[in-house]
Amino acid sequence: METRAMANPEQGNQTFITEFILLGFGTLPELQILFLLFLMIYIATVAINLLIVALVVTDQCLHTPMYFFLGNLSCLETYYTSTILPGMLVGLLTEDRTISFNACVTQYYFFGSMAATECLLLAVMSYDRYLAIHKPLHYAACMRGRSCLQLAGGAWIGGFLGNSITTLSISQLTFCGPNGIDHFFCDLIPLVKLSCNDPQLMEMLTFTLCLIFTLVPFLLTLMSYICIIMTILRIPSTMGRQRAFSTCSSHLIVVTIYYGTLLIAYMFPATNTLRDLRKVLSVIYTILTPLVNPLIYSLRNKEVKEALRKAHRKCRVGQC
Repeated sequence: METRAMANPEQGNQTFITEFILLGFGTLPELQILFLLFLMIYIATVAINLLIVALVVTDQCLHTPMYFFLGNLSCLETYYTSTILPGMLVGLLTEDRTISFNACVTQYYFFGSMAATECLLLAVMSYDRYLAIHKPLHYAACMRGRSCLQLAGGAWIGGFLGNSITTLSISQLTFCGPNGIDHFFCDLIPLVKLSCNDPQLMEMLTFTLCLIFTLVPFLLTLMSYICIIMTILRIPSTMGRQRAFSTCSSHLIVVTIYYGTLLIAYMFPATNTLRDLRKVLSVIYTILTPLVNPLIYSLRNKEVKEALRKAHRKCRVGQC
């Protein structure tokens, strides 16, 4: 364990921790199986999301607001999962789970920023679908190129700026032992629990930011889908209603799981009872969601399927 001595007029000489140990999944005998499972998930997540980004960029038929936001989401998911899984895979393979304080804070900054950005981006995407279905005649005027850039840019900037407040607060904390983080990555709550400082202020800050970046976007998303469903109910065709409900229900399930796991993980009190549950929830929103989102949002759409077929035909004739 790496430490550094600090002289403080009030506390005297005290040793502060500059290195942590990620306890992860403990000493489970199935760690090698977990390594292979998470490696396959990571490869599949990166490959699928990069494929969608490439299709959105290269296929003219996908140059629409909906696919612009889906491309942003896939790009985000690639970075999001890459902030956690590579380090976790190395730890599972080598059993070296140490991480420096600076690396830990950096990992949390990018993870937290991506999570906040995704919350905002999902709300933007639900608003886009609401306009397309509820106000189709005004959709083209409302969702021009500049508007799309502003909405997507606002989600990215808002997520990174918002998490900068938390990250700056973490960097000011002192850690005097123990140095074992009971998690598989540097998350906010386990870090605060290890701090020598009074956790009340950080817990209040966490709750407030989670309220702003998770609960508010979730409620906006929910309201958008309620309006969408009410519009769908007015569709005269039974087949049309079924197709629209199928798409909306799958989207709503995904966003509910994502927002729900985040809300439970960060807004509920930090107790020992919820400790293991938080790890399970973290696996859902950090590892499984980036894999499932492109499958639900993009690869089920007929336009994306057609773009894949065109790309496959080009590759067969040697044009890719």
